[in-house]
Amino acid sequence: FLYFPETHGITFRIQISVKELLDTDILLKLLFHLPVNYPSTPPDISVNSDQLTRAQCMDVKDKLLEQAKKHLSEPMVHDLILWIQQNLKYVIKQSATVCNERTTLSKGTSAEDGIWMLLLHLDHMRAKAKYVKIVEKWASDLRLTGRLMFMGKIILILLQGDRSNIKEYLILQKTSKVDVDSSGKKCKEKMISVLCETKVQSQHKRFQTFEVKEYSTLDELQKEFETAGLTTLFSEFVPPLLK
Repeated sequence: FLYFPETHGITFRIQISVKELLDTDILLKLLFHLPVNYPSTPPDISVNSDQLTRAQCMDVKDKLLEQAKKHLSEPMVHDLILWIQQNLKYVIKQSATVCNERTTLSKGTSAEDGIWMLLLHLDHMRAKAKYVKIVEKWASDLRLTGRLMFMGKIILILLQGDRSNIKEYLILQKTSKVDVDSSGKKCKEKMISVLCETKVQSQHKRFQTFEVKEYSTLDELQKEFETAGLTTLFSEFVPPLLK
């Protein structure tokens, strides 16, 4: 891959085919983001595969991050790829057995379990119907709740969920071809602003679902925020978008 020294580090994708149980080929799509102080800091990792469930992909990612911590201060990406090629079938097998256990545990966790909130502003959506479906799929896959909100020319995405899943969403949003450009070709989202990323506080109400909603007035949009206990968030970030 090409190295471009910059403040955000390097991001690159790798696709590997792994022989799984019953000799089925599993195609893993791995995305590594190496921060500027890598390898002292482990890379951010995103895992996708059409043959695995989202939960299995998350388990693969968690296991890779565990391995990464064992290799701090030394280049590790090659070792991580070799490790997952050799251990994928065990990770998937283990994933199936702990799935029910994890669901039970997550229901009993407290408000301090690391639930975070993210507010994004999008400049536009040319291929709106397709874009909306992609956002809905990501929110569902990553177990995120919240709203995709349209009010006039304002487009906001408000998400709540585990911090790791919020970060995973951001990686997908910034690196996937979600829209089309003026000539109709698929393109990545370049006009996105992270307005706020913070831990959900006790005064904030948790969204139970992810919904796409359109508002005809600013008052309607404001009421959505107020109902969720997010009046301060609204007044700080939304009115400036109208200028």
